[in-house]
Parts: sequence; C-alpha cells; structure tokens
Amino acid sequence: MERRSVGGTWAKHQPETPAQLVSPVSILLIEPASAKAAAVRDVLAACFGGPLRMQHVTTLSGACTYLVSREVDVVLCNRAVSDQAGDALERTRLAAAGALMLPIDETGLEQSDWLTAALAYVAQRKVAEAKVRVFEEALYEEKERAQVTLNSIGDAVLVTDTRGRVTYLNRVAETMTGWSRDEALGEPLSQVFNIVNGPTGEAAANPALAAMTEDRTVGLVDNCVLFRRDGSGVGIEDSAAPIHDRNGQVAGAVIVFRDVSQSRGMIRKMAYLAHHDTLTGLPNRALLTERLNQAIGLAQRHRKQVALLFLDLDHFKEINDSLGHTIGDQVLRKVADRLAAGVRVSDTVCRLGGDEFVILLSEIDEPEDAEHIAEKLLAAATMPLRINGHTLQVSASVGISIHPDDGNDAESIIEHADTAMYQAKANGRDGYGYCSASMKGRAGLRRSANGDPGCALDETELRLHYQPQFHVATGRIVGVEALVRWDNPTQGLIRPGDFLRYAEQGGLSMRIGQWVLSEACRQSRKWQESGLTPLPIAVNISAAQLRNPGLAGRVAEILAENGVDPATVTLEVPEEVLVQDADVAAMTLSELKSTGVQIAVDHFGAGRLSLHHLRRFPLDVLKIDGSFMRDMSADNDAASMIDMVAGLGTILTRRVVGCGVETVEQLTFLREHGCDTAQGYYLSHPLPAEDCALLLASKHLPAALPKGV
Repeated sequence: MERRSVGGTWAKHQPETPAQLVSPVSILLIEPASAKAAAVRDVLAACFGGPLRMQHVTTLSGACTYLVSREVDVVLCNRAVSDQAGDALERTRLAAAGALMLPIDETGLEQSDWLTAALAYVAQRKVAEAKVRVFEEALYEEKERAQVTLNSIGDAVLVTDTRGRVTYLNRVAETMTGWSRDEALGEPLSQVFNIVNGPTGEAAANPALAAMTEDRTVGLVDNCVLFRRDGSGVGIEDSAAPIHDRNGQVAGAVIVFRDVSQSRGMIRKMAYLAHHDTLTGLPNRALLTERLNQAIGLAQRHRKQVALLFLDLDHFKEINDSLGHTIGDQVLRKVADRLAAGVRVSDTVCRLGGDEFVILLSEIDEPEDAEHIAEKLLAAATMPLRINGHTLQVSASVGISIHPDDGNDAESIIEHADTAMYQAKANGRDGYGYCSASMKGRAGLRRSANGDPGCALDETELRLHYQPQFHVATGRIVGVEALVRWDNPTQGLIRPGDFLRYAEQGGLSMRIGQWVLSEACRQSRKWQESGLTPLPIAVNISAAQLRNPGLAGRVAEILAENGVDPATVTLEVPEEVLVQDADVAAMTLSELKSTGVQIAVDHFGAGRLSLHHLRRFPLDVLKIDGSFMRDMSADNDAASMIDMVAGLGTILTRRVVGCGVETVEQLTFLREHGCDTAQGYYLSHPLPAEDCALLLASKHLPAALPKGV
C-alpha cells in the first residue's frame, strides 16, 4: 500500500464537500490487530481531506458497547471478523443504525477509490444534514418571531383558507372571539367570527369571502358588532385582505380587527355633549337650531305655525349671589324638569346657558296655543322650590315669537323671541310678551341700563377692534386681542370702560361677552379663509361670565359654530376676579381649559395674586398690568415687578405679555428682562378688522418701528 498512489487517487476524486464540514466524520474501526488499525488511520487521512475522528475496537462486542452511548457516521469492520461473527455482527448493525457499515481488507485499502467515494458520500450527507438543521432552525425562529409579533400587536388577527376554515388566531383574537386557537382551527369562519350590523342586528357579510373573491382589501360594515362565544357583543372595526401564495394565487384571507366599543361610546358621548347642556341634560343651542329648522320645514309643508318661547328667570343672579352657585344649579335643574314636564312629547325644551331656556312648540294652529303653554310654564316655574332647607320662589319672563310672522329661519325666530322676553321684563316681569313691530331688528343687547333709555345697547351697534401682539425679540406678530367698542348713534365710538359697567349692572355682560367671542371667532375664520396664517386671538371674559356655570359649554358651542381651533383662542380673565372668588374661578377656568382654549390672567400684578393661588389656576399667559409699564421710569418697584413677573413666567413656563407699551425704552426693557410678547400703542393701536388684516399680512411691526428691540 503506497501513500503516493493513494494520494494520487484522492487528488483525482477529492470532492469539495469535506471543506464544508463543521464537524469531523466519526469512524469506528473494528480491527483485532493494532498495527493494521494504525495503517487504516494513515490511509483514511491520505484519501480524505476533511476532518476525521477514528475510534478503534478489537471485537464486535466492544463495538456494540461503544455504540450504546455514541453515534458514528461510518463503521469499518475487518472482513475476517465480519465473515465469522454471525449474531454478533447483526447486533453491531443494529447498534450502528444510521451509520454506513463497510467491510475492509488489505486489498481494499490498497485500492482506496471506493473508500474515498464512501467518505465523500458520508461527508456530503453530513453537510446536507447540517444545512437542513440550519434551515429548520431558521424556519423555527422565523415562525417563532412571527408568532411573537402577532401576539404582541394590539389588534386581533384571524386567518382562513380558501374554504373559509380558520387556520390561525393570535392571542388578541382568542380573547375577543372567546375561542382558543386549538378549538378554532378548522372551524367555519362564521362560527368563530360571528358578526352583525349593530343598528339592524342582521348578519354582516363575510369580509374574508369578499376579500378572496374580489382579490382586494375589504372593510367591515359600519357599526359592526362581533358576538363572542359566550354571546356577549363587542363593537369592532377594520378590514380583511387576501393572502397570496408564491405563484400569486389567492390562498386564503387575513382579518385584522380591534375592539372599538370604548371609542364608539366616547363618540356617542361627545355627540351627546355637543348637543346637550351639561347641567340640566336639556338640548342646547346647537340642537335647538337643528330642530327649529326641521320644525319650520314641516310647518311649511303642513301649513302650520311654529312658536318659540324664550324664558328667562327673574332676579336669578340674586339667588347665586346670596346662596351660592350650588343652590343656583339645583334651582336650574328643578326648573328644567318642570318645563320639560309641561310640554308635549313633540316639543323641545332647551337651555341656552345661565338662566335662559327656550321652548320650541312645533306645529301649532294659533298663537293663542303658545300663550296657553306660556301661562302653564310660568305657573310651573313660580311654584315654591325646597332645596337644602331653603324655600325658594322664582318668577320668569317669557318672550314669544311665531313662524312665519317673525321669520323663516331659526336665527330670526330666536332673535325675536329674545327681544320679546326683554319686552316682557320691561312690562313688569312674571309674564309673557310678543316682539312688537317697532322692536323687530332690535334683538340682543337691548336692555336699558338703570332705567335710562339713552343707555340702551343694540347688538348691531357693537364693533370689535383688534390690537396686535408682537414677539419682543423679532417684531413678528404672534396674536391679536379683540376689544369691543360701542358705536353709539349719537355719541360715536365709545370705549368699553365707558359702557361695560352699565351693561353689567343691567345684566348684559353675558350677552356682550358671548357676542364678542362669537364675532372674534367669526373674524378669525374670515382671516384664515382670506389666506392669512392662523393667529391666536384673545378675548376678555367678565366677572359675570366667569360666575356663570354654563360658560364653558357656551364657549365650546361658539367655537364649534365658527369652526375655530380652540388652541388659537385665549380667554383673558382679570386678576382681581381670581382674587375675589378663587374657588369659583378655579372651577370655571378648569372647565374652560377642558375645551382646549388658552387661559390668560389680565392686569397681572395689580391685584397681588399670591403664588399659592396662581398655582391653582390653569393659566397659560401672564399679562403684566399696564400701570407698571407707565410707572417703570419713575418707580423702581414697577420695574422690579416687571422683572419679577418675567422671571416667574420662565419658572412656571408661562408666556408673559407686557401691556401698555408706549415708548421704545419700555420695549427695550421688556426684551432685556426676558419678556416674550409686547402690546401697546407704541406698537399698534386697536384697529378695525380691515386695517388689522393689512398689518397681519405683513406679519411684522410697521416699517417705521424698530425691530428686535
């Protein structure tokens, strides 16, 4: 046996496989003679280029013992031993199951091509088996990864084959359907995924079937409800999509769905709150307008009339002031219940806010019908009320408007009923009245202040001017403040300080405040529609408004009616109001903040609001009182106050606005002391909407004024 011939033979037949082996070929040699065993080891090393591991035993029984606890790839047995072994050889074959068992002799070792081929075969098999194991492990890992992913997502996943039989559910789907994966596999989809149309209760179409048939993603029906295995229902939504095999053929469908019961409930709640008063549960202005327009349409078709009763409680403010808002709220609830009980099912009782209620009487034959209902409701409202040990008696005034006599649209009819209500109050209260011809077009803010007809306000005479607010560092316009003016026919343009106190005494501040907010929102929307960049707009809130429990609801309605983003509206509250009634202010401001608006404290520093109280209020902006700006040059305390407020704004992360800026020195002082925003006559006077729009279009200070100071 020559090593060279063996080497030449191996060189001729050596395969690529040995180099790919990750573990050596394991060989068990059964050879009685140790010298021959060494020769076999040399031949194997010469004819096989890959790693080898050879174990030598001298007998078949020794081989059986070795194979009990070990696996080998090849068993080489001396032919003489194998020819004489009998049963021992068979036992060895059984013990070496899976291994390649070959007899050898000296002639076979000299002609080693067969051995080379045998070892190459074993090596190739080991490489193939290793690749299979790697593939199986990768496949298992991929399957496990997909399983973990599907079980980790928040959506339920359900898979079917082309026959509509369930082939997979993730854990969320198991929970939502009530079926475990093992129980659901092979079941019809309709059994596991039982869905109906929520509003009708009828069975919904199978989305998986539609997805496979149409070969596209299919959405579930609106308001779809899934019935779990236990019979309980859950609102769901999402879609089904076809699954394709490697040839692009539809192989099944996957349905992805989620529980939307909570979100649907929130949507229903939001829809309810958008159309109902939160204090009494009665419909609000938005729902009143909707139903009034519907009633007008029906009345026109049926040749009927529609009546609107505008009811306002007399002297209700005195109850709030003397007994508190808690008692006042209970009075409003009880009055609301009495009004609702005193009308027909087809009629609508609404609360507009404060102590104002509107009753819609649909399809009446004669105005006398409305008078009869008004008398009935007045009697109900004036019945004594027992609340928390107090016996209270209220009266009310009712204004009546009739369609078609007083208008053909909701706004006109409400306007005339409102005007008629004030006429009823002027006639002695505790009664009802109509909108006379001489009063038409004079709705809204028409109450006389202190009995002086010369002080009567008309909503059509109110104007809004807008004063820009500027970023101190850049001169860029960052917002505007809406300021009300009274365009008196005889006295000209009157500033708010000269008439608002009379309006508050006459009980008009709520109406003026609502008009200002509504008009400011309308103008903001108009500017946006003209192409101007949306800017924050600030509106002042009076003490009377802040005390009104329905303020937040009315603010939300006005924002919604005008399509204005609440985040662009800032409501400014005087500091003195926060100091005088901190508890009520904190509660009302929290309600206002929940609508999404920004809250500013005006005239900050003048009322000496404590830091303890300041932290109670959800404030976004601190507006430094203009008196400090005027006095800063001659009063070190004023300058220190401005510096302190600016620092306080930084600590509390509140925006600070310096008001009353009238000189360049004041503007420079604000910039040097970290004040964000400035407002005042030096920068811009309050402007009519048209003039303000021109300034807003430039986005910066007028060219004559210095920038960056």
